[in-house]
Amino acid sequence: MAKVYQFMADGTEEIEALTTIDVLRRGGVEALMVSITGSEYITSSHGIEIKCDMTIEEADLRDADFLLLPGGLPGSTNLLEHTGVREALMKQAADGGRIGAICAAPMVLGDLGLLRGKRATCYPGFEKYMDGADYTEDIFTVDGNVITGCGPAATLPYAYAILEMLTDKETADGLREGMMFNRLVSKIGR
Repeated sequence: MAKVYQFMADGTEEIEALTTIDVLRRGGVEALMVSITGSEYITSSHGIEIKCDMTIEEADLRDADFLLLPGGLPGSTNLLEHTGVREALMKQAADGGRIGAICAAPMVLGDLGLLRGKRATCYPGFEKYMDGADYTEDIFTVDGNVITGCGPAATLPYAYAILEMLTDKETADGLREGMMFNRLVSKIGR
């Protein structure tokens, strides 16, 4: 079974954090929320208290198939400033492991130089922090071992893409259908 760790900070955007974890768990992936606050609890960008699965001090990230960063402010800034998160991302990248970030969080990858020469997206206005990236403006962008998403409304497509990368197209397609995503997309614009 694939294993994903998502770093959670005070100020994290709850839609991006919880929806991604939910989709991955529904798809059979072991998806764990890792608090960087020193406690199992974080307070989201809209004041919702979330209990994570573990703290970063308890996490053994050596078996990570993916490391994920939800966006939100000041959540993304808190992730950017956390030494443990930075070190984990650099090691994951050096080992050729997969990394994902959505909304404002791609700025963390940009600050670490992990987007140089890669196509990437983010919340509009944060592209200036994606050092060396080719900004796509897409809902989500996959380039090699990195996936980026543009914001809260992109969370489901972003999460389904991560699920497909970890499992297969059939699993992701089945979840899209079962969660009524395909129906929603077919009705938009009518």
